[in-house]
Amino acid sequence: MATAVWRFVLAAGLVCGVGLLPWLSHTDPAHTVLKARSAEREPTPEVLAGIRAQLGLDEGPAHALTQWLGGLAHGDAGTSWISGTEVLPGVLRALGASLLLMAVALVVAALTAALVCARTLRLGARRRLGGRRSGGTASAVLASLPEFLVASVLATVVGVQLGWLPALGWYGLQWTVLPALALGLPAGAVIGRLLDDLLPGAFGEPWALAAAARGLTGRRIARQALRRCVPALLPNLGLFVVGLTGGAVAVEQVFDIPGLGRTTLQAALAQDLPVLQAGTLALVLLAALATGATRVAARLLTGPALRDGALSSLHRPAPPAGGLLPLLHGALLAAVVGLGLTRDPLALDTGERLLAPSLDHPFGTDALGRDLLARVGHGALDTLLLAAAISAAALLAGVLLGLVPRVSGPLVDTVNAVPPVLAALLVTAVTGSGAATPALAVGAVAWAPLAAHTSALLRQERATLHITATRGLGAGRWYLLRRELLPAVLPPVLRHALLRLPGVALALASLGFLGLGAQPPSPEWGLLLAENQPYAERAPWAVLAPAAVLALLGALAVSAAGGLRGPRRRSRRTAAQAAEEPVVAEKEPAAAR
Repeated sequence: MATAVWRFVLAAGLVCGVGLLPWLSHTDPAHTVLKARSAEREPTPEVLAGIRAQLGLDEGPAHALTQWLGGLAHGDAGTSWISGTEVLPGVLRALGASLLLMAVALVVAALTAALVCARTLRLGARRRLGGRRSGGTASAVLASLPEFLVASVLATVVGVQLGWLPALGWYGLQWTVLPALALGLPAGAVIGRLLDDLLPGAFGEPWALAAAARGLTGRRIARQALRRCVPALLPNLGLFVVGLTGGAVAVEQVFDIPGLGRTTLQAALAQDLPVLQAGTLALVLLAALATGATRVAARLLTGPALRDGALSSLHRPAPPAGGLLPLLHGALLAAVVGLGLTRDPLALDTGERLLAPSLDHPFGTDALGRDLLARVGHGALDTLLLAAAISAAALLAGVLLGLVPRVSGPLVDTVNAVPPVLAALLVTAVTGSGAATPALAVGAVAWAPLAAHTSALLRQERATLHITATRGLGAGRWYLLRRELLPAVLPPVLRHALLRLPGVALALASLGFLGLGAQPPSPEWGLLLAENQPYAERAPWAVLAPAAVLALLGALAVSAAGGLRGPRRRSRRTAAQAAEEPVVAEKEPAAAR
């Protein structure tokens, strides 16, 4: 009951906060509405006064919010301040388009995830893992590709040049393929890497050894290993569902899709509060439904073992990854940045516009004749350092909040319902525009997947046999948390955070692409992609250069994460011997007796 109340308070606070956006930003909503309705009309005091009277703004934000909530209680979400049409039918149409796109994107993501972990499944089914881990470079590169860049390439090459699939509009299932590929490929790469991280532990559990000894086929063992690992990832899958529905703004812009993310963004920019509030409420409800569905699915897949504390730990010591690969990726990235820093990123030469890569300009030049290597190198100081700082803060917040799932669960759902674009607008309204706005917006939502992952892993780790035995012999909560739970959970969560480091950089890039991030002449990578995207067909190197460096960052993050070891379990000691230490250290009265 307390969790439901907390969830309701958070959802109501978000919707009300969105409804106060114009007043938080200290702007006149009448002026913004007039500009959205007719940019040519002069904003005279009489015209603005008429708009305020028409929309009921003279009585203040409290009256406008109360009036909208009162209408919502009767199934009326009001009328759009811009078009004058009813809000609810339009939002439902946009939600339907986004849900269809999300469903197809999830199919693409599932197929991509299956390809990412196919090698581990094949080796595990044949009992040939032998402590080996897949490199994951290809999946890291795929996860690091900006969605809007993939969308632009697919629309230009597959849709326009080859003519295989429609590139613009929204008229049926055929129009969902290209945008679903742009959304599903990076998402599937992330899900596949998280699943591939857990599979070796599942194949090493006693049930898998017993099944192989009984002669069960490797295919059946692989299916059961998947079933064993999927519950720990379901919370993050629920986050992907909401993210693919409301956060696909850039892809919807490229393919001209009337989805909920694009509708919400347009309403936020025009301060069309009824549409913005209804869209946000739809995302919050979708997040609650997705969370409930994933929890039910996790319980069904895990069975009574979760309740009875009879699971084995999936988080075994990870074998050391080869040290050469991350060093190679890091050296290559450092070389690119170092060479770029020796050049001037602002030097203009219009006579050398869009030059192809050469010895003088290894990455070519942009539309103003500026050296792309210089701009990529100098942009790394902004992009990489900022992304690393945001990722570190998100990891700390995600782990701490993941320890208290009753508090963080509803908070994760509410935060995940806010796309980074809308978060950027809310941050701008509260703190004002500035260089820190994109960082605050991305940081406000980046911790949610890590908190959900931490909570899911802790829930399963608490149900393991060695934790049950240790608790039964007198170990206290602090000892279990410090010596057993955190050492088991932190390595996979840290690997998850490293895997999402390029995603944080991509979120910053997406804000730059939509004009909400860094502003010219900054060499920030997102702005580089946004500035050069119109020239992708004529000068593909202009967008491939920053995209390739982002992909290299992803390969470095994943290869470095592969070297993180799990806890060193005392495998040769019995449960009773392992439990004797907390009895002495914590002096539990029950255990002493």
